[in-house]
Amino acid sequence: MDIGVISVRYARALLKAGLDAGVEDRVYAEMQVLAQNYITLSELRTAVDNPMLSKELKEQLLVAATGNNPCDITRSFLSLVLKENRESILQFMANSYVTLYRKQKNIISAKLVTAAPVTKSVEDRMRHLVESKTKGTVQFETATDPELIGGFVLEYDTYRMDASLKAKLNAILAQLSN
Repeated sequence: MDIGVISVRYARALLKAGLDAGVEDRVYAEMQVLAQNYITLSELRTAVDNPMLSKELKEQLLVAATGNNPCDITRSFLSLVLKENRESILQFMANSYVTLYRKQKNIISAKLVTAAPVTKSVEDRMRHLVESKTKGTVQFETATDPELIGGFVLEYDTYRMDASLKAKLNAILAQLSN
């Protein structure tokens, strides 16, 4: 069984149903919550994969994991997944939906990591930089990592720009080692 192919097929069907019903944005938010809950709550996977739990109980659990009040499309999708005994790959389906939705809407995920917190104006400048390069909408995330010493690391799409002092020092160290 190819989990990737199956999860993408289900995600495509969910995206098409969401687009047809005009609720793709809401489904996107619900799938993000579900995917995040799979990451943060290890018990969720254990419970959903438990063959001793009834389908009804699993459905209630998954409804709660999507934010407790999912739209009809999401509810129907969860019922279908349980009916077809595909709940073990539901996390992959949710992630595939998020990926397909972002591609459909030209949404780029970007992350800026700095040694110290940055101001809102610096964050906005970096967001605009990524938007101008990608010609898309950017979902921007910032984080701090004191190990960088200084500078920043910017990641978006498949691009990674490492302008940190840590990287520069490691490069100098590598040159000196040779």
